[in-house]
Amino acid sequence: MAGNKPDLVSRDYTIHLSKRTHKTTFKSKTPKAVKEVKKFAEKAMGTKEVRIDTKVNKYLWKQGVRNPPKRIRVRLSRKRNEDEDAKEKLYTLVQLVEKLYTL
Repeated sequence: MAGNKPDLVSRDYTIHLSKRTHKTTFKSKTPKAVKEVKKFAEKAMGTKEVRIDTKVNKYLWKQGVRNPPKRIRVRLSRKRNEDEDAKEKLYTLVQLVEKLYTL
C-alpha cells in the first residue's frame, strides 16, 4: 500500500498563468488560460476529469479575453464521482482560494 495515492485529497497551488499564455494571440489568451488550469489540475491530481468552479472561471475572465491574471491561487480537491455509470471513479474540483488580506 505504500505506492497508492489516497483517494480524497485537497491541496493549494499557485498557477503562474503568464508563462503559460506567453506568445499567444490576444483573442485566445483567456481561453488558453482556462485550458492550462485544467491541464495543471489533471497532471497534479492524476485524474482525467477536471471540473472548474464558477468563481475560478469568473476570476479568469474578469479582465476580459486579452488580459488573464498573471497568477491564480487555487485549491485542487480530488473527489469521488457520485455517478454510477461514470468512466472515472474520481474527479478533480478546482476552487479559488480567497485572499485573506489586501496590500
